Amino acid sequence: MPSPARLAAFVAMVEAGDYVHAIEQFYAEHATGQENLGRTTVGRAALIAKEEAALARGAIATRKGSITAHTGDHVAIRWVFEMGGGRTLDEIAWQRWEGDRIVEERFYYDPAQMTG
Repeated sequence: MPSPARLAAFVAMVEAGDYVHAIEQFYAEHATGQENLGRTTVGRAALIAKEEAALARGAIATRKGSITAHTGDHVAIRWVFEMGGGRTLDEIAWQRWEGDRIVEERFYYDPAQMTG
């Protein structure tokens, strides 16, 4: 279970746009990630590669003021990202932590936000 301070540090790093370092510092080596009902990405190295590919496609900035809900090993975070081309991605991340590391993460969002 993450401490409130650990969770706050994670949110601050993402809001600062330091996405790759956030994965390095806060995700377990065996962590998994999934977007909606898409394919599950397995392993911290694969999650980093996926994030680097997303960043290579264009600028991403996280709006400040993310909302978190935390109970035990489960955390929900509402992220709002400003993407290239004037797009906004509003999503919920549902995470399961083991100790101070994320081991499972699934993003829920309307895919229509990704077009346009």
